[in-house]
Amino acid sequence: MAKIEGERDFLPVNIAVLTISDTRTFENDTSGETLAARIEKAGHRLAARDIVADEKDLIVAKLRTWIADPGIDAVIATGGTGLTGRDITPEAFQEVYDKEIPGFGELFRMLSFRKIATSSIQSRATAGVADGTYLFAIPGSTGACKDAWDEILVQQLDSRHLPCNFVELMPRLREHL
Repeated sequence: MAKIEGERDFLPVNIAVLTISDTRTFENDTSGETLAARIEKAGHRLAARDIVADEKDLIVAKLRTWIADPGIDAVIATGGTGLTGRDITPEAFQEVYDKEIPGFGELFRMLSFRKIATSSIQSRATAGVADGTYLFAIPGSTGACKDAWDEILVQQLDSRHLPCNFVELMPRLREHL
């Protein structure tokens, strides 16, 4: 991509999409499809896509596999972030994080509040870093996926976004290892 003098180059990010659901299939996974389409439209690479059931061990295993894959820079998961007994995505993510990014969930809920008012308090959206891979967990609704991508991730996963972005930190995420 060409750049204007003084601008940064666009660096495509390899992003995996994980839908967490007991009922979704690739045929009816509108949230996963929404994320995949937005990722590619923004110029990034859809590195992988999968669906796993709301089982903590399955989610952790998939995350660990993708975290270990050098071809995946970030994982965006949709589903399982609510308050019901089957909603265990945040607990699975916490199990693999090296560092949490608390501001992601806070910002997501603030933006969501504008659209769904106090119902936004029921979201346990979360984000973190594990072995140099960004991990984002957002609610399973298509609207929440649009909001998270359009209002947060599209900017933070764009190397040109100023004053700072997640991409420019990627080379240094594994400094502790």
